[in-house]
Amino acid sequence: MPRVHPSPVTAAVCPSLSPSPHWAGSAQPGTWSLLAGVSQAEAREPGKAPHFSVNWVVGTADVEVIDATTGRRSCGRSSRLCKHRLSARWARLYGKLSTRIPRHGDTPSMYCEAKLGARTYQAVKQQLCRAFQKAGLGTWVRKPPEQDQFLLAL
Repeated sequence: MPRVHPSPVTAAVCPSLSPSPHWAGSAQPGTWSLLAGVSQAEAREPGKAPHFSVNWVVGTADVEVIDATTGRRSCGRSSRLCKHRLSARWARLYGKLSTRIPRHGDTPSMYCEAKLGARTYQAVKQQLCRAFQKAGLGTWVRKPPEQDQFLLAL
């Protein structure tokens, strides 16, 4: 599996942003308005949003249709994009690639612990939140903590 470097990803999402670790707030003028994702100041009415989302994997015929109200597939199973399944896949991949032998207590048992332990992620997210506020784009919406409180399948 090829490794994804963040610079091309950043360039694709917002070409004016610098790919350095200190990119938050260093965007060229007008860039943040593109990140806002709305062309009008009024809030979008939830009733106008689609009641489903679709995802697929290139090279397969498997298309997932997700109910937007429940976050589950029409058959009731969770999506391949849900946090639990993605974290389980990451753990399996990491286990195959890592040469380090984990010690007891070395690996977080819950998703929220792993997320809090990702210091670079937390620092960049904090920078992004501050840059959003400074640009007048509002505040990061915090979700209920229960959503991240599940055991990791390691």
